[in-house]
Amino acid sequence: MKFKEYKNLDLPALAEEVLHEWDAEDTFHKSISTREGHPTFVFYEGPPSANGMPGIHHVMARTIKDVFCRYKTQQGYLVHRKAGWDTHGLPVELGVEKSLGITKEDIGKKISVEEYNRRCREDVMKFTGVWSKLTRQMGYWVNLDDPYITYDNKYIETLWYLLKKLYEKGLLYKGYTIQPYSPAAGTGLSTHELNQPGCYRDVKDTTCTAQFRIVRDERSEFLFDDVQGELFFLAWTTTPWTLPSNTALCVGPSIEYVRVKCRNPYTDTPQTVVMAKDLVPTYFTKKMEGTFEIGTEIYKGKDLEGIRYEQLIPWVKPMADLGDAFRVITGDYVTTSDGTGIVHIAPTFGADDDRVARAAGIAPLFMVDTAGKNYPMVDRSGRFFRLEDLDPAFVGENVDVEAYKEWAGRYVKNAYDDSLKDSDTTLDIDIAVMLKGEGKAFKIEKHTHSYPHCWRTDKPVLYYPLDSWFIRTTALRERMMELNKTIKWQPESTGSGRFGKWLEGLVDWNLSRSRFWGTPLPIWATEDHAELKCIGSVEELFAEIEKSVAAGFMKENPYKNFRVGDMSKENYSTANIDLHKPYVDSIILVSSKGEPMRRESDLIDVWFDSGAMPYAQLHYPFENADKFGDVFPADFIAEGVDQTRGWFFTLHAIATMLFDKVAFKNIISNGLVLDKNGNKMSKRLGNAVDPFEVLDRYGADATRWYMISNSQPWDNLKFDVEGVDEVRRKFFGTLYNTYSFFALYANVDGFTGRETEIPVAERPEIDRWIISLLNTLVKDVTASLENYDPTPAARAIQDFVGENLSNWYVRLNRKRFWGGEMNADKLAAYQTLYTCLETVAMLSAPFAPFISDRIFRDLNAVSGRHGEESVHLATFPTCDDSLTDAELEEMMSLAQRVSSMVLALRRKVNIKVRQPLTKIVIPVLDNDTEHRIEAVKNLILNEVNVKELELIHDTTGVITKRIKPNFKTLGPRYGKYMKQIAALTATFTQERIAEIEQSETTVLDMGGERITVTAADFEITSEDMPGWLVTSEGKLTVALDITVTPALLREGVARELINRIQNIRKDSGLEVTDKISVAIEAKESVKDAVAEFGGYIGQQTLATEVRTEDEPKGEFTVDSDVNDEPLKIAITKIR
Repeated sequence: MKFKEYKNLDLPALAEEVLHEWDAEDTFHKSISTREGHPTFVFYEGPPSANGMPGIHHVMARTIKDVFCRYKTQQGYLVHRKAGWDTHGLPVELGVEKSLGITKEDIGKKISVEEYNRRCREDVMKFTGVWSKLTRQMGYWVNLDDPYITYDNKYIETLWYLLKKLYEKGLLYKGYTIQPYSPAAGTGLSTHELNQPGCYRDVKDTTCTAQFRIVRDERSEFLFDDVQGELFFLAWTTTPWTLPSNTALCVGPSIEYVRVKCRNPYTDTPQTVVMAKDLVPTYFTKKMEGTFEIGTEIYKGKDLEGIRYEQLIPWVKPMADLGDAFRVITGDYVTTSDGTGIVHIAPTFGADDDRVARAAGIAPLFMVDTAGKNYPMVDRSGRFFRLEDLDPAFVGENVDVEAYKEWAGRYVKNAYDDSLKDSDTTLDIDIAVMLKGEGKAFKIEKHTHSYPHCWRTDKPVLYYPLDSWFIRTTALRERMMELNKTIKWQPESTGSGRFGKWLEGLVDWNLSRSRFWGTPLPIWATEDHAELKCIGSVEELFAEIEKSVAAGFMKENPYKNFRVGDMSKENYSTANIDLHKPYVDSIILVSSKGEPMRRESDLIDVWFDSGAMPYAQLHYPFENADKFGDVFPADFIAEGVDQTRGWFFTLHAIATMLFDKVAFKNIISNGLVLDKNGNKMSKRLGNAVDPFEVLDRYGADATRWYMISNSQPWDNLKFDVEGVDEVRRKFFGTLYNTYSFFALYANVDGFTGRETEIPVAERPEIDRWIISLLNTLVKDVTASLENYDPTPAARAIQDFVGENLSNWYVRLNRKRFWGGEMNADKLAAYQTLYTCLETVAMLSAPFAPFISDRIFRDLNAVSGRHGEESVHLATFPTCDDSLTDAELEEMMSLAQRVSSMVLALRRKVNIKVRQPLTKIVIPVLDNDTEHRIEAVKNLILNEVNVKELELIHDTTGVITKRIKPNFKTLGPRYGKYMKQIAALTATFTQERIAEIEQSETTVLDMGGERITVTAADFEITSEDMPGWLVTSEGKLTVALDITVTPALLREGVARELINRIQNIRKDSGLEVTDKISVAIEAKESVKDAVAEFGGYIGQQTLATEVRTEDEPKGEFTVDSDVNDEPLKIAITKIR
């Protein structure tokens, strides 16, 4: 049997071929079944949402996951890889609304909740086929046979169980607070949603410093002494649309305030204003001197407390029963970093505002809708309430209809109104202009500031009063921080920085979502909320419904067909039970007092769904309770950095609160995948990369390898298809060529890999070197993967294949494979190369699953060394320390460095490697270097085609060195002496430079101080000599004699002829063993070379005769050239 040979490298076709083999042999499932009973490696898949198309960044994330799961499988671990689908939440709902041409307000009117949710259930899975295709095509092994699906009744039942546990621990509560709210999405948001990457953006808004007219009474009289015109408080806001809801002004109790006599900038009316003393210069500049007068009296903030002012925009009066309004209060959070030192308070639109207002008994400004419910002046669509949507009695008592009607229905942000453009006037501008006209504005200007946007709609959020359910995450904040320190984060900076700092500033988790498609909150309450029930299972709900039926609140049990205790898929199907809206909303339970209880209408945050996947994927604790400890916590997870405050947080929070454990032990938080210019990819910009196009053209192996080797996973990747192509050509092309070389000659010689192994110790030195390097590679790759740092591992494999195996070992040993009978030397060469190829395939398998399996299968099909049919079922290589030789590796590394330097000098003057040269001179600074170079001397000379290598100890008169200080190393240590060091260095002789190079340390006298330096503290270079070229790399210097004598020239021509003849052999389709005769055109430039080296040319080309002719003729005649001179060469196959 022969090793399989290929005509060309086609990675996509190769991958498709291997995929069919995996299908036929069920390789993926065997990777699990063959590890049954072995130690487990637990991996959690962060579920994608299949209502959107996958992008190139998903290839990156999945490659990282696959690398470590494959690696651990090869190490013998049992690695279950359960897939999942994230099926709830805003992305799904917004997609359905868009496809149906409706808004949230239309649900329940134009379309029933039941029909809407049915559409969501269908829509969320519409691209599962595309995701499955990507999964398959990129070689990502994950079990799609039985994925967890977050809309599944079993999954939801586990969520309810977890929520009840939180409720029982006192960690679930309801509160009315100011929360981030997305009018575009129609729901509140949690702080971790608000802190997704890109949510905070710089925006340019209209700001207004408003004038609040102070009421003159007994409390404020002291301020009116010696005033000019009317007296105002100045307060600055970046959201003028909140000014109609102002009910208080807040000052810092210890801040100093002053009065300033001035004129209104817009009306020129004389007036007096009150503001913080430290901020006066920001409003009254030196250029304005003479137009204002700062009062001498200084007032503390607490002196101003209780002073009343007139309502700034009296459209709506606060309801008297809610508290006081329009007076000055104090708050410790007021600063003088910007504004006026006086903060405008709108309790309905700011958490701090609400807090200080409540403490001071200040009323919020509420409207009353037609249903009799209190709301802020802005409705939940983001606009001022329309008059027709308000309670007529409230309007009659509290609203100035004439003043308010022209503003009613205006959106507070243009982004909320699809009919408005960016260029249209904003509500902020119109309100500011109105105040300007009324003499109530002191300063109007544009201001750039950071403002939060909804992570799913890309539109601004509001801070809005909401009745919400919260998880009291702050109660376990310190424990979360402690446990986080036990997790291995890659990079560490994300764990201690972005994630760790997030935990330090943690607030309670807003769980409520005012939507339709998601997991319903399983809490039922009486009308007065005096009694609550949190349901933790379907069995419990079933029993409670039965009680309700008995009490007469429900006619029958809607889940009557559900069989309690039957865990079958059929029993939990939607034919028997559906735990979504609207079905659970129709369930009325009965309280202990016999009162009806209705479900709290909210859904829960979709991030709770995904954070609960370790438990819900198993339907824990209803099923698999005995197995739960085997799959919790995870050994490894990986997702994008955007999940730091999403999935990573919710996994960690739930595990800490309910199990006092981490949810994962090791984590890679990968960076963004940007375009090649470093810009974020988007369809709108036209720079998004279609993953399928890349995979179809370059193959999964090249794409995966490029992504892992180009930069560490946690760094942002500038994705460039040219880089993928370069990996395909340079790395995989080299690996393919190396295998092809092996297969070609092994098949000629009948090598099978079944021969008795020649002990490594008995093989030639170069074999021992590459085997040593191979084992070092195994050790380094293993260490990198154990450290969850795959990039150094991939780069090490790539360097080994390109620089050491192909460019050094194979190239230097080609003659051992050519011609002649199989002897011990040739067998050693074959066995060594076979081992290298097999080991590289096994090391590369986690990164490049297709070509690695192809090479492994092709090798093993002949050698039969492995019982496993696939590399992914085989055992990962282990380092054999007995075969490593650090001294040999260092020696060969030195040979490579010297050769590389000599070849670089040749390129500098365009002298080809086939042209022999006379001499290399290398100064040696220590005995170790001398011995190592001596040991590889012949190898270097053969590699660079030079006749002689001389080692010298004294370079005086041979090589001239130049030296200057290395400011990067010396500066931080001896900055004050740098001028002296530079001056001293300029005086160094050649002997002094040599001393510095050869000594470990050197002491320099700076006059008052003696300092210690090393050779690394200087930049030492060499100058060229006449007829020579010189180069240095660190402590290594190489001088090359570039004089080409006539004798050398003839030999060079002979080598060029060998190259041309070999190319003709190859292009003519001759077998490597075919013998030939050669006729070369008799030109002066080649005749002497053929005469002198004809035998050598024949030996190298399997030519029995090499002659010159005026008109060469043969079976294959080619117009060629040597040293740019045209030349005809003819060859004839000897039959």
